[in-house]
Amino acid sequence: MEFQIKEIINELLNDVESQERQRNAKRRFSECFSEMYNICKDMGWGDPFSYARSREIHMANMLGHMVAPTLSGADAIDEDGNECEYKSTIAKEIGATYNGISVQDSWEQQEEYLVKNKIGKYNNHYYARYDGPDIVEMYVMTKEKVLEFMLPKLKVKFLKEKKGKDPRLGISIPKKYIIEHAKRLI
Repeated sequence: MEFQIKEIINELLNDVESQERQRNAKRRFSECFSEMYNICKDMGWGDPFSYARSREIHMANMLGHMVAPTLSGADAIDEDGNECEYKSTIAKEIGATYNGISVQDSWEQQEEYLVKNKIGKYNNHYYARYDGPDIVEMYVMTKEKVLEFMLPKLKVKFLKEKKGKDPRLGISIPKKYIIEHAKRLI
């Protein structure tokens, strides 16, 4: 009987500790959430919880780049004043995905849009793989190498008869291409 009472008391104490740990975790999360939001607001970095903005801010700070002031367009500005594109993943292997590319009326117009206004607008494309909050590998690839990979594949997709519900273009750059054609930074 005495053993059962001790066991019940221990279970109750564990429940109380667990509830207290949960309350503390929730309180701390709320404080951190507010603090991150306020830091980003004060610095003009935008909403850190919109899409992958927090990782873009983290990457820019790690690289010594200036975070771009808006969520559309460039993700950051490098030390030479050039706009940069950032892609990040939490996958087990490095890779980069470009989704939601607007479709133009002809392939010629599409190619010009990709080269001048979308992909080729950014001299450097940075790819980071995260493990939790940490960047475990990061690469930089020139726009020429990005376009070299993308243009032929996007042309095939562009010319495809059935585009599906979402006609916008998308493409992923695989690990092999990144490793072969990008410079590893981390």
